[in-house]
Amino acid sequence: MKKSRTNSPDWSASVPVLPKAGPRRLALYRELRRLIEGGTLPPGAKLPTTRDLATRFGLSRGAAVAAYEMLVADGFAEARVGAGTYVAAAVPTRAAPQPPVLRNSREETGPLPGALGCSAADARTIQVFRTLLNRHLMQPSPRHFHYAEPAGSLELREEVAAYLRAARGVNCTAEQVVLTSGTQQALDLVIRTVLKPGDPVWVEDPCYPMARVALAAAGMRITGVPVDAEGIDPEEGMARAPHARAVYVSPSHQFPLGVTLSMRRRLALIDWAVRNDAFIIEDDYDSEYRFAGPPLSSMQGIDAQGRVIYVGTFSKVLMPGLRIGYLVLPPALCAALLDVRARTDRFPSTLAEGALAEFLREGHFAAHVKRARRRVRQARDSLVAALDGSGLEVTRPEQGLHLVAGLPDGVRDLDISTAAARHGFAVRALSPMYVDAAPRQGLVIGFSGFPADVLGETARRWAASLRF
Repeated sequence: MKKSRTNSPDWSASVPVLPKAGPRRLALYRELRRLIEGGTLPPGAKLPTTRDLATRFGLSRGAAVAAYEMLVADGFAEARVGAGTYVAAAVPTRAAPQPPVLRNSREETGPLPGALGCSAADARTIQVFRTLLNRHLMQPSPRHFHYAEPAGSLELREEVAAYLRAARGVNCTAEQVVLTSGTQQALDLVIRTVLKPGDPVWVEDPCYPMARVALAAAGMRITGVPVDAEGIDPEEGMARAPHARAVYVSPSHQFPLGVTLSMRRRLALIDWAVRNDAFIIEDDYDSEYRFAGPPLSSMQGIDAQGRVIYVGTFSKVLMPGLRIGYLVLPPALCAALLDVRARTDRFPSTLAEGALAEFLREGHFAAHVKRARRRVRQARDSLVAALDGSGLEVTRPEQGLHLVAGLPDGVRDLDISTAAARHGFAVRALSPMYVDAAPRQGLVIGFSGFPADVLGETARRWAASLRF
Protein backbone atom coordinates (compact mmCIF):
# COMPACT_ATOMS: atom_id res chain seq x y z
CA MET A 1 0.00 0.00 0.00
CA LYS A 2 1.07 3.54 -0.69
CA LYS A 3 1.67 5.72 2.30
CA SER A 4 -0.91 8.41 2.69
CA ARG A 5 0.31 11.86 1.87
CA THR A 6 0.20 14.53 4.53
CA ASN A 7 -0.64 18.16 3.99
CA SER A 8 1.70 19.23 6.80
CA PRO A 9 4.79 20.83 5.20
CA ASP A 10 8.24 20.80 6.78
CA TRP A 11 8.53 24.40 7.87
CA SER A 12 10.79 24.14 10.94
CA ALA A 13 13.78 25.69 9.18
CA SER A 14 11.75 28.74 8.22
CA VAL A 15 10.94 29.69 11.82
CA PRO A 16 13.68 31.73 13.56
CA VAL A 17 14.46 31.56 17.26
CA LEU A 18 11.78 33.47 19.11
CA PRO A 19 12.94 36.59 20.95
CA LYS A 20 13.43 36.25 24.69
CA ALA A 21 11.90 39.65 25.50
CA GLY A 22 8.17 40.32 25.44
CA PRO A 23 5.23 37.92 25.58
CA ARG A 24 6.27 34.63 23.93
CA ARG A 25 2.75 33.87 22.72
CA LEU A 26 2.74 37.09 20.71
CA ALA A 27 6.13 36.29 19.18
CA LEU A 28 4.94 32.81 18.19
CA TYR A 29 1.69 34.20 16.79
CA ARG A 30 3.57 36.73 14.64
CA GLU A 31 5.97 34.11 13.26
CA LEU A 32 3.21 31.63 12.42
CA ARG A 33 1.19 34.38 10.78
CA ARG A 34 4.24 35.45 8.77
CA LEU A 35 4.66 31.90 7.47
CA ILE A 36 0.97 31.67 6.58
CA GLU A 37 0.91 35.02 4.78
CA GLY A 38 4.13 34.17 2.94
CA GLY A 39 2.78 30.81 1.72
CA THR A 40 5.26 28.61 3.60
CA LEU A 41 2.24 27.27 5.44
CA PRO A 42 -0.35 26.94 2.66
CA PRO A 43 -4.15 26.90 3.11
CA GLY A 44 -5.31 23.62 4.60
CA ALA A 45 -1.92 22.70 6.07
CA LYS A 46 -2.14 20.96 9.42
CA LEU A 47 -0.29 22.75 12.19
CA PRO A 48 1.73 20.88 14.85
CA THR A 49 0.06 20.06 18.13
CA THR A 50 0.45 22.64 20.85
CA ARG A 51 2.53 20.15 22.81
CA ASP A 52 4.97 19.68 19.90
CA LEU A 53 5.10 23.42 19.31
CA ALA A 54 5.83 24.15 22.95
CA THR A 55 8.62 21.54 23.01
CA ARG A 56 10.16 22.82 19.77
CA PHE A 57 10.44 26.42 20.97
CA GLY A 58 10.85 25.92 24.69
CA LEU A 59 7.51 27.51 25.52
CA SER A 60 4.79 26.70 27.98
CA ARG A 61 1.91 24.83 26.40
CA GLY A 62 -0.36 27.69 27.48
CA ALA A 63 1.64 30.11 25.32
CA ALA A 64 1.27 27.81 22.29
CA VAL A 65 -2.47 27.46 22.91
CA ALA A 66 -2.82 31.25 23.17
CA ALA A 67 -0.94 31.76 19.88
CA TYR A 68 -3.25 29.31 18.09
CA GLU A 69 -6.31 31.02 19.60
CA MET A 70 -5.11 34.33 18.21
CA LEU A 71 -4.59 32.81 14.75
CA VAL A 72 -8.10 31.35 14.83
CA ALA A 73 -9.60 34.62 16.08
CA ASP A 74 -7.95 36.57 13.25
CA GLY A 75 -9.04 34.10 10.58
CA PHE A 76 -5.61 32.59 9.80
CA ALA A 77 -6.35 29.15 11.23
CA GLU A 78 -9.29 26.94 12.04
CA ALA A 79 -9.69 24.38 14.81
CA ARG A 80 -11.31 21.07 13.86
CA VAL A 81 -12.73 19.09 16.74
CA GLY A 82 -10.78 15.88 17.19
CA ALA A 83 -8.51 16.59 14.21
CA GLY A 84 -6.28 19.49 15.28
CA THR A 85 -5.59 22.99 13.98
CA TYR A 86 -5.23 23.84 10.27
CA VAL A 87 -4.30 26.87 8.22
CA ALA A 88 -7.56 28.48 7.11
CA ALA A 89 -8.76 27.75 3.58
CA ALA A 90 -9.26 31.47 2.91
CA VAL A 91 -6.47 33.40 4.60
CA PRO A 92 -7.05 37.16 5.11
CA THR A 93 -4.98 39.20 2.68
CA ARG A 94 -2.51 41.74 3.98
CA ALA A 95 -3.62 45.28 3.33
CA ALA A 96 -2.15 48.68 4.16
CA PRO A 97 -3.91 50.37 7.07
CA GLN A 98 -6.69 52.60 5.83
CA PRO A 99 -8.32 55.52 7.59
CA PRO A 100 -11.89 54.99 8.78
CA VAL A 101 -14.47 55.38 6.05
CA LEU A 102 -16.99 58.08 6.84
CA ARG A 103 -20.35 57.11 5.39
CA ASN A 104 -22.78 59.82 4.45
CA SER A 105 -26.22 58.28 4.28
CA ARG A 106 -29.52 58.50 6.07
CA GLU A 107 -28.58 55.42 8.09
CA GLU A 108 -25.09 56.50 9.19
CA THR A 109 -23.18 59.76 9.08
CA GLY A 110 -19.70 60.49 10.27
CA PRO A 111 -18.24 63.66 11.76
CA LEU A 112 -16.81 66.29 9.47
CA PRO A 113 -13.09 67.09 9.45
CA GLY A 114 -12.33 69.59 12.18
CA ALA A 115 -14.84 68.06 14.62
CA LEU A 116 -13.89 67.71 18.27
CA GLY A 117 -13.79 64.41 20.13
CA CYS A 118 -12.58 62.17 17.29
CA SER A 119 -10.12 59.44 18.26
CA ALA A 120 -6.87 58.48 16.55
CA ALA A 121 -7.05 54.66 16.66
CA ASP A 122 -5.51 53.16 13.51
CA ALA A 123 -5.99 49.83 11.76
CA ARG A 124 -3.21 48.16 13.75
CA THR A 125 -4.79 49.15 17.07
CA ILE A 126 -8.21 47.95 15.93
CA GLN A 127 -6.77 44.62 14.81
CA VAL A 128 -4.96 44.00 18.10
CA PHE A 129 -7.99 44.97 20.16
CA ARG A 130 -10.22 42.72 18.06
CA THR A 131 -7.87 39.82 18.73
CA LEU A 132 -7.96 40.47 22.47
CA LEU A 133 -11.75 40.71 22.51
CA ASN A 134 -12.07 37.50 20.50
CA ARG A 135 -9.76 35.74 22.94
CA HIS A 136 -12.11 36.63 25.79
CA LEU A 137 -15.14 35.54 23.79
CA MET A 138 -13.60 32.20 22.83
CA GLN A 139 -12.59 31.37 26.41
CA PRO A 140 -14.90 33.53 28.51
CA SER A 141 -13.98 34.06 32.13
CA PRO A 142 -16.57 33.06 34.74
CA ARG A 143 -16.70 36.72 35.83
CA HIS A 144 -18.48 37.60 32.56
CA PHE A 145 -21.48 35.57 33.77
CA HIS A 146 -22.20 37.21 37.09
CA TYR A 147 -22.37 40.68 38.60
CA ALA A 148 -18.98 42.22 39.23
CA GLU A 149 -17.49 44.81 41.59
CA PRO A 150 -18.73 48.42 41.28
CA ALA A 151 -15.13 49.67 41.05
CA GLY A 152 -14.39 47.47 38.03
CA SER A 153 -11.93 44.63 37.60
CA LEU A 154 -8.87 44.67 39.83
CA GLU A 155 -6.81 43.52 36.82
CA LEU A 156 -7.54 46.68 34.82
CA ARG A 157 -7.44 48.97 37.85
CA GLU A 158 -3.91 47.75 38.58
CA GLU A 159 -2.85 48.47 34.99
CA VAL A 160 -4.44 51.94 35.06
CA ALA A 161 -2.80 52.77 38.39
CA ALA A 162 0.62 51.66 37.13
CA TYR A 163 0.21 53.70 33.95
CA LEU A 164 -0.87 56.84 35.82
CA ARG A 165 2.00 56.58 38.31
CA ALA A 166 4.55 56.28 35.52
CA ALA A 167 3.10 58.67 32.92
CA ARG A 168 1.23 61.30 34.93
CA GLY A 169 2.86 61.31 38.36
CA VAL A 170 -0.43 60.29 40.00
CA ASN A 171 0.00 59.01 43.55
CA CYS A 172 -2.41 56.09 43.76
CA THR A 173 -3.04 52.40 44.24
CA ALA A 174 -5.51 50.19 42.42
CA GLU A 175 -7.87 50.50 45.41
CA GLN A 176 -8.31 54.23 44.65
CA VAL A 177 -9.20 53.64 40.98
CA VAL A 178 -12.83 53.36 39.89
CA LEU A 179 -13.57 52.44 36.28
CA THR A 180 -16.35 54.43 34.63
CA SER A 181 -18.01 54.66 31.23
CA GLY A 182 -16.16 57.90 30.50
CA THR A 183 -15.64 61.40 31.85
CA GLN A 184 -19.32 62.28 31.97
CA GLN A 185 -20.23 59.37 34.21
CA ALA A 186 -17.19 60.09 36.37
CA LEU A 187 -18.37 63.67 36.89
CA ASP A 188 -21.88 62.49 37.69
CA LEU A 189 -20.63 60.04 40.31
CA VAL A 190 -18.45 62.70 41.93
CA ILE A 191 -21.29 65.22 42.00
CA ARG A 192 -23.65 62.69 43.61
CA THR A 193 -21.01 61.75 46.19
CA VAL A 194 -19.50 65.04 47.40
CA LEU A 195 -22.05 67.74 46.47
CA LYS A 196 -25.71 68.51 47.09
CA PRO A 197 -28.15 70.76 45.18
CA GLY A 198 -27.47 74.43 45.85
CA ASP A 199 -23.76 74.01 46.63
CA PRO A 200 -21.56 76.74 45.10
CA VAL A 201 -19.01 75.42 42.60
CA TRP A 202 -16.26 77.14 40.61
CA VAL A 203 -15.71 76.32 36.94
CA GLU A 204 -13.15 77.65 34.51
CA ASP A 205 -14.38 80.53 32.37
CA PRO A 206 -14.58 79.53 29.52
CA CYS A 207 -15.45 75.96 30.47
CA TYR A 208 -15.85 72.50 28.97
CA PRO A 209 -19.58 72.63 28.13
CA MET A 210 -20.50 69.12 29.28
CA ALA A 211 -18.95 69.63 32.72
CA ARG A 212 -20.99 72.80 33.13
CA VAL A 213 -24.11 70.94 31.97
CA ALA A 214 -23.56 68.14 34.51
CA LEU A 215 -23.12 70.57 37.39
CA ALA A 216 -26.07 72.75 36.39
CA ALA A 217 -28.38 69.74 35.93
CA ALA A 218 -27.54 68.61 39.47
CA GLY A 219 -28.59 71.98 40.87
CA MET A 220 -25.18 73.47 41.66
CA ARG A 221 -24.69 77.25 41.90
CA ILE A 222 -22.02 77.80 39.26
CA THR A 223 -19.49 80.63 39.35
CA GLY A 224 -17.25 81.20 36.34
CA VAL A 225 -13.66 81.99 37.38
CA PRO A 226 -11.57 83.76 34.70
CA VAL A 227 -8.80 81.92 32.87
CA ASP A 228 -5.69 83.78 31.74
CA ALA A 229 -2.22 82.72 30.57
CA GLU A 230 -1.61 80.99 33.94
CA GLY A 231 -4.95 79.19 33.96
CA ILE A 232 -7.80 79.63 36.43
CA ASP A 233 -7.29 82.44 38.97
CA PRO A 234 -7.98 81.22 42.55
CA GLU A 235 -7.94 84.77 43.95
CA GLU A 236 -10.80 85.72 41.65
CA GLY A 237 -12.64 82.57 42.67
CA MET A 238 -12.29 83.40 46.37
CA ALA A 239 -13.52 86.93 45.74
CA ARG A 240 -16.59 85.73 43.83
CA ALA A 241 -17.59 82.60 45.79
CA PRO A 242 -15.34 82.15 48.84
CA HIS A 243 -17.30 79.19 50.26
CA ALA A 244 -17.45 77.04 47.13
CA ARG A 245 -17.53 73.30 47.79
CA ALA A 246 -15.65 72.26 44.67
CA VAL A 247 -13.87 73.49 41.56
CA TYR A 248 -13.76 71.83 38.14
CA VAL A 249 -10.43 72.37 36.31
CA SER A 250 -8.45 71.00 33.37
CA PRO A 251 -4.99 72.12 34.57
CA SER A 252 -2.67 70.34 32.15
CA HIS A 253 -4.48 71.56 29.02
CA GLN A 254 -7.37 73.88 29.76
CA PHE A 255 -10.42 73.31 27.59
CA PRO A 256 -10.97 75.19 25.38
CA LEU A 257 -8.14 77.78 25.57
CA GLY A 258 -5.28 75.28 25.88
CA VAL A 259 -3.28 77.04 28.62
CA THR A 260 -1.49 75.20 31.45
CA LEU A 261 -2.20 76.00 35.08
CA SER A 262 0.96 77.44 36.64
CA MET A 263 2.55 75.76 39.65
CA ARG A 264 1.93 78.89 41.72
CA ARG A 265 -1.79 78.64 41.09
CA ARG A 266 -1.89 74.86 41.51
CA LEU A 267 -0.51 75.22 45.02
CA ALA A 268 -2.86 78.12 45.76
CA LEU A 269 -5.84 76.07 44.61
CA ILE A 270 -4.86 73.12 46.81
CA ASP A 271 -4.35 75.45 49.81
CA TRP A 272 -7.81 76.94 49.22
CA ALA A 273 -9.39 73.47 49.05
CA VAL A 274 -7.71 72.39 52.30
CA ARG A 275 -8.83 75.51 54.16
CA ASN A 276 -12.42 75.26 52.91
CA ASP A 277 -12.86 71.47 53.04
CA ALA A 278 -13.50 71.64 49.27
CA PHE A 279 -12.59 69.31 46.42
CA ILE A 280 -10.70 69.87 43.18
CA ILE A 281 -12.02 67.85 40.22
CA GLU A 282 -9.03 67.48 37.89
CA ASP A 283 -10.03 66.56 34.33
CA ASP A 284 -6.93 65.22 32.55
CA TYR A 285 -8.57 64.46 29.25
CA ASP A 286 -5.80 64.50 26.60
CA SER A 287 -2.37 64.59 28.25
CA GLU A 288 -1.07 61.72 26.10
CA TYR A 289 -0.87 64.20 23.23
CA ARG A 290 2.04 66.43 24.19
CA PHE A 291 4.29 67.25 21.23
CA ALA A 292 7.15 69.22 22.83
CA GLY A 293 8.82 69.27 26.23
CA PRO A 294 8.60 66.81 29.12
CA PRO A 295 5.26 65.33 30.20
CA LEU A 296 3.28 67.48 32.62
CA SER A 297 2.62 66.13 36.11
CA SER A 298 -0.87 65.94 37.49
CA MET A 299 -2.21 68.14 40.28
CA GLN A 300 -3.21 64.98 42.11
CA GLY A 301 0.46 64.06 42.43
CA ILE A 302 1.27 67.17 44.50
CA ASP A 303 -1.82 66.93 46.71
CA ALA A 304 -0.91 65.49 50.10
CA GLN A 305 -4.25 66.31 51.74
CA GLY A 306 -6.70 64.20 49.71
CA ARG A 307 -8.46 67.15 48.09
CA VAL A 308 -7.97 66.28 44.39
CA ILE A 309 -10.28 63.89 42.51
CA TYR A 310 -8.57 62.83 39.29
CA VAL A 311 -10.64 62.10 36.17
CA GLY A 312 -9.29 60.42 33.03
CA THR A 313 -10.58 58.59 29.98
CA PHE A 314 -9.59 56.26 27.15
CA SER A 315 -12.06 58.00 24.82
CA LYS A 316 -9.57 60.52 23.42
CA VAL A 317 -6.54 58.27 23.29
CA LEU A 318 -8.30 55.11 22.01
CA MET A 319 -11.94 55.54 20.98
CA PRO A 320 -15.11 56.97 22.53
CA GLY A 321 -17.03 53.79 21.65
CA LEU A 322 -14.92 51.81 24.12
CA ARG A 323 -16.73 53.64 26.96
CA ILE A 324 -14.04 53.25 29.60
CA GLY A 325 -12.77 56.06 31.79
CA TYR A 326 -11.55 56.19 35.36
CA LEU A 327 -11.52 58.11 38.62
CA VAL A 328 -8.68 58.25 41.14
CA LEU A 329 -10.26 59.05 44.49
CA PRO A 330 -8.91 60.20 47.84
CA PRO A 331 -9.19 57.08 50.05
CA ALA A 332 -11.79 58.78 52.27
CA LEU A 333 -14.25 59.01 49.34
CA CYS A 334 -13.95 55.47 47.96
CA ALA A 335 -16.66 53.74 49.97
CA ALA A 336 -19.24 56.50 49.50
CA LEU A 337 -18.72 56.77 45.74
CA LEU A 338 -18.83 53.00 45.24
CA ASP A 339 -22.13 52.93 47.08
CA VAL A 340 -23.47 55.48 44.57
CA ARG A 341 -22.05 53.43 41.68
CA ALA A 342 -23.71 50.26 42.91
CA ARG A 343 -27.08 52.02 42.92
CA THR A 344 -26.78 53.33 39.37
CA ASP A 345 -25.23 51.10 36.69
CA ARG A 346 -23.73 48.46 39.03
CA PHE A 347 -20.39 47.82 37.26
CA PRO A 348 -18.53 48.34 33.96
CA SER A 349 -18.30 45.91 31.04
CA THR A 350 -16.15 42.99 32.13
CA LEU A 351 -15.54 41.95 28.52
CA ALA A 352 -14.06 45.32 27.52
CA GLU A 353 -12.12 45.50 30.79
CA GLY A 354 -10.36 42.21 30.16
CA ALA A 355 -9.29 43.14 26.64
CA LEU A 356 -8.11 46.60 27.69
CA ALA A 357 -6.12 45.23 30.63
CA GLU A 358 -4.20 42.97 28.25
CA PHE A 359 -3.81 45.84 25.79
CA LEU A 360 -1.99 47.83 28.48
CA ARG A 361 -0.08 44.95 30.04
CA GLU A 362 1.32 43.60 26.76
CA GLY A 363 2.66 46.98 25.61
CA HIS A 364 0.11 47.64 22.86
CA PHE A 365 -1.11 50.85 24.49
CA ALA A 366 2.35 52.44 24.62
CA ALA A 367 2.96 51.54 20.96
CA HIS A 368 -0.46 52.90 19.99
CA VAL A 369 0.16 56.22 21.75
CA LYS A 370 3.45 56.71 19.89
CA ARG A 371 1.78 56.10 16.53
CA ALA A 372 -1.26 58.21 17.40
CA ARG A 373 0.85 61.11 18.65
CA ARG A 374 2.82 61.11 15.40
CA ARG A 375 -0.33 61.11 13.24
CA VAL A 376 -2.02 63.81 15.30
CA ARG A 377 1.07 66.02 15.13
CA GLN A 378 1.11 65.67 11.34
CA ALA A 379 -2.60 66.54 11.20
CA ARG A 380 -2.03 69.58 13.43
CA ASP A 381 0.75 70.83 11.16
CA SER A 382 -1.40 70.28 8.08
CA LEU A 383 -4.28 72.23 9.63
CA VAL A 384 -2.09 75.15 10.71
CA ALA A 385 -0.53 75.35 7.24
CA ALA A 386 -3.98 75.27 5.60
CA LEU A 387 -5.18 78.20 7.72
CA ASP A 388 -2.12 80.34 7.04
CA GLY A 389 -3.16 83.53 5.28
CA SER A 390 -6.87 82.99 6.01
CA GLY A 391 -7.21 86.03 8.25
CA LEU A 392 -7.63 83.84 11.33
CA GLU A 393 -5.28 84.24 14.29
CA VAL A 394 -3.80 80.75 14.70
CA THR A 395 -1.13 79.55 17.14
CA ARG A 396 0.36 76.06 16.76
CA PRO A 397 -0.49 74.19 20.02
CA GLU A 398 2.13 72.01 21.66
CA GLN A 399 -0.41 69.70 23.26
CA GLY A 400 -3.86 68.30 22.76
CA LEU A 401 -6.26 67.58 19.92
CA HIS A 402 -7.58 71.03 19.06
CA LEU A 403 -6.56 74.63 18.45
CA VAL A 404 -8.29 77.94 19.00
CA ALA A 405 -8.43 80.41 16.08
CA GLY A 406 -9.08 84.07 16.80
CA LEU A 407 -11.42 86.12 14.59
CA PRO A 408 -11.10 89.69 13.31
CA ASP A 409 -13.03 92.38 15.20
CA GLY A 410 -16.71 92.45 14.40
CA VAL A 411 -16.94 88.84 13.17
CA ARG A 412 -19.32 86.51 15.06
CA ASP A 413 -18.09 82.98 15.68
CA LEU A 414 -21.61 81.52 15.60
CA ASP A 415 -22.07 82.81 12.04
CA ILE A 416 -18.72 81.38 10.93
CA SER A 417 -19.31 77.96 12.52
CA THR A 418 -22.71 77.62 10.83
CA ALA A 419 -21.27 78.52 7.43
CA ALA A 420 -18.31 76.15 7.85
CA ALA A 421 -20.59 73.10 7.97
CA ARG A 422 -21.91 73.98 4.52
CA HIS A 423 -18.33 73.63 3.24
CA GLY A 424 -17.89 70.19 4.85
CA PHE A 425 -15.76 71.51 7.73
CA ALA A 426 -16.64 71.38 11.44
CA VAL A 427 -15.65 74.24 13.73
CA ARG A 428 -17.04 75.04 17.18
CA ALA A 429 -17.90 78.59 18.28
CA LEU A 430 -15.87 79.64 21.32
CA SER A 431 -18.18 82.35 22.69
CA PRO A 432 -20.95 80.02 24.05
CA MET A 433 -18.36 78.31 26.28
CA TYR A 434 -18.03 81.41 28.48
CA VAL A 435 -19.93 81.48 31.76
CA ASP A 436 -19.75 84.95 33.36
CA ALA A 437 -16.92 86.71 31.52
CA ALA A 438 -17.43 88.76 28.37
CA PRO A 439 -17.21 86.14 25.61
CA ARG A 440 -14.30 86.15 23.22
CA GLN A 441 -15.11 85.46 19.58
CA GLY A 442 -13.14 82.48 18.25
CA LEU A 443 -13.25 79.01 16.72
CA VAL A 444 -12.30 75.70 18.34
CA ILE A 445 -11.06 73.28 15.66
CA GLY A 446 -10.09 69.64 16.18
CA PHE A 447 -7.28 67.90 14.33
CA SER A 448 -7.62 64.25 15.35
CA GLY A 449 -9.45 61.39 13.68
CA PHE A 450 -8.70 62.34 10.05
CA PRO A 451 -5.63 61.84 7.82
CA ALA A 452 -3.47 64.94 7.60
CA ASP A 453 -4.06 65.38 3.86
CA VAL A 454 -7.85 65.11 4.19
CA LEU A 455 -7.97 67.55 7.07
CA GLY A 456 -5.62 70.01 5.37
CA GLU A 457 -7.42 70.00 2.03
CA THR A 458 -10.86 70.42 3.64
CA ALA A 459 -9.59 73.26 5.83
CA ARG A 460 -7.95 74.93 2.82
CA ARG A 461 -11.18 74.88 0.85
CA TRP A 462 -13.10 76.31 3.78
CA ALA A 463 -10.50 79.00 4.47
CA ALA A 464 -10.68 80.11 0.83
CA SER A 465 -14.38 80.87 1.35
CA LEU A 466 -13.75 83.28 4.24
CA ARG A 467 -14.19 86.96 3.49
CA PHE A 468 -12.74 89.16 6.22
